[in-house]
This record gives sequence, structure tokens and C-alpha cells, in this order.
Amino acid sequence: MASTTDRFSKLPEELAFTEKERDELNRAKTLPIAFDEDCPETTPEQALKFRRVNPVRRTAQ
Repeated sequence: MASTTDRFSKLPEELAFTEKERDELNRAKTLPIAFDEDCPETTPEQALKFRRVNPVRRTAQ
């Protein structure tokens, strides 16, 4: 059986971004949002029709 210590010790390295991915993310942050006919901007009227899918979690007091 595999040790949980061994399994989780490699996880951060596997999830880390490469230098190229970090550069792409930084470039993407500077680009404007582009809406088109396949993905139009949500109007305030449409936003009011949205409903919550998952319930609000209440913390114990």
C-alpha cells in the first residue's frame, strides 16, 4: 500500500506553473474581455434570473 506521505510530497511540484504558463497568465491579465455572439455579455435583467445552484453553508455558532 502506498504511503500518504509519499503521495502528497510530489503534489506541489506537479501543480506548479511552468515559467511559460506564468508568462501566458500575466499576458492574459492585460487583455480586455472580448464578448461575441457565442458568449454575449450578461445584462442586468439576465443576471437577476440567475439562481444559486449550491446551498449557502451555515457555520456553527
